[in-house]
Amino acid sequence: ELDKLGGAAWQARKARVKQRIRDITQHLLKVAAQRAIRESDPLTAPAGTFDEFCARFPYAETEDQQRAIDEVLTDMAAGKPMDRLVCGDVGFGKTEVALRAAFVAAMSGKQVAVVTPTTLLCRQHFKTFTDRFRGFPVTVRQLSRLVTTKDANQIKADLKEGKVDIIIGTHALLSKSIAFADLGLVIVDEEQHFGVSQKERLKELRGDIHVLTLTATPIPRTLQLALTGIREMSLITTAPVDRLAVRTFVLPFDPVVIREAVLREQFRGGQIFYVCPRIEDLDQVAERIRKLVPEVKIVTAHGQMPAAALEKAMTAFYDRSYDLLLATNIIESGLDIPSANTMIIHRADILGLSQLYQLRGRIGRSKLRGYCYLTTPPGKALTQTAEKRLEVMQTLDQLGAGFTLASHDLDIRGAGNLLGEEQSGQVREVGVELYQHLLEEAVAEARGEVRDAQKQEWAPQINLGTAVLIPEAYVSDLSVRLGLYRRVAGLENDQEAEAFAAEMIDRFGPLPNEVENLLRIVAVKRLCRTAGIERIEAGPKGAVLSFRGNRFARPEKLIDFISRRSEIISVRPDHKLVYRQDWLDADARVSGVRKLMDKLAEMAA
Repeated sequence: ELDKLGGAAWQARKARVKQRIRDITQHLLKVAAQRAIRESDPLTAPAGTFDEFCARFPYAETEDQQRAIDEVLTDMAAGKPMDRLVCGDVGFGKTEVALRAAFVAAMSGKQVAVVTPTTLLCRQHFKTFTDRFRGFPVTVRQLSRLVTTKDANQIKADLKEGKVDIIIGTHALLSKSIAFADLGLVIVDEEQHFGVSQKERLKELRGDIHVLTLTATPIPRTLQLALTGIREMSLITTAPVDRLAVRTFVLPFDPVVIREAVLREQFRGGQIFYVCPRIEDLDQVAERIRKLVPEVKIVTAHGQMPAAALEKAMTAFYDRSYDLLLATNIIESGLDIPSANTMIIHRADILGLSQLYQLRGRIGRSKLRGYCYLTTPPGKALTQTAEKRLEVMQTLDQLGAGFTLASHDLDIRGAGNLLGEEQSGQVREVGVELYQHLLEEAVAEARGEVRDAQKQEWAPQINLGTAVLIPEAYVSDLSVRLGLYRRVAGLENDQEAEAFAAEMIDRFGPLPNEVENLLRIVAVKRLCRTAGIERIEAGPKGAVLSFRGNRFARPEKLIDFISRRSEIISVRPDHKLVYRQDWLDADARVSGVRKLMDKLAEMAA
């Protein structure tokens, strides 16, 4: 519902959202402050053994990866509970950051819990951790449905007695029946899969434990917390050496293209993922693949299979006994099979943005180019959001786009409430930009920081009877236009305005009158703030100016100024300043008001 500019309804809506944000912020900061006040044991690695552990990493660390590792280790040694988000793209080496943090905690005598969203990722991490910690005095165990009940009970007992140093598990680790002897670090992998209550449960485990969260596509709410500075964030944006971006194609299902894609991958000695979102469609899709490519060996995997059958299927695919794995999006989280470099997604229109992105991240993890085919039902119209998602997937095909994608997701879905289970949020009421701005202000206020932005919050109203806009004919793309308006609003001085105008001419051609007027009026607006002018109304015969709070900063200078120009300037009984001048056209009017405002701003300053 649109509000009138300058009307009371918009101010009321803004005030309402602001109050709610203040409440949320107070609560969040209280939680953050309690963690900051709490002490925790500083965890540091024994120098020699840590270097030996790091040397087992078979790749060269990228600069960003090394920085993320250093930041995590600094946090752990600081004696305060860590709450850090490591946001790195799929296949950019987040697991190595987790491994080193786990090593430091385990060698300092603390227990480590690694929480994963799926049994397959749990199985893979267990294998990775076991291999890397071989030869060190560290016991690694896994808890998921791939473990028998008898073994699970034994592991729980050992955890309680402190006989297990690192436990890797699914949501089962968050159940009330699990007790730790001395938990020091919780690592949450693929954070976007966990619900709010599960994350709150993690924090409840103990107030002084270190929490490390890993994600490629943070959900809007997590991204929001990081962007507003409530959580620490490390970004890994550099791709590993020799990594190639995955080629992405969005197309209606075409048997010829699919057959060619499968055979091409087989001929270059690789394996294929075929993702089908719904379990009930698996048999039908399997039948179709067998008819299309009878020469390819197929194995199926999904979350409702018995644990032993799932384990057997995945191991066989790992060992390359099969060419094609037909699976639901159970394979989306963190799986690392470098030999699989082609992926076909059936009904890509029903999957979410970060799901599609995570799935695509399963391929192209070696030095070979990966190919991803997002198929849609032929002849069926897609919903607007599905179209938008697929479009974003196709445009973000460069390496390291996970963070950009999360920002797109924030725009498409909104951020949700930062606290608890109420996910509706207030973003829809005022838009992401203003919400973000209000939130930053509230965080600063709650921290006791005084911000210039708050002093600048009031906006002068200027009506010079002239068109001020960026015409559609000049910049046709709506999102680009909005971005330009945002930049215009942030111009601080005349030099910035000139640079902006030069850039506009360079990108879109000569400036239309409306854009020139816009830049000049933004300059007048800046001067109004300096001079404390709340409103300007101008017409062909002159202008009327209203002072903010009916006061001027330097009244003696204003009186002198008026007395010297009494024939053209006077003050009305309602304290408004009247400036009489004949302006032949809008251009002369804008220039005249600008000159007057220059003088008033100079006097006020």
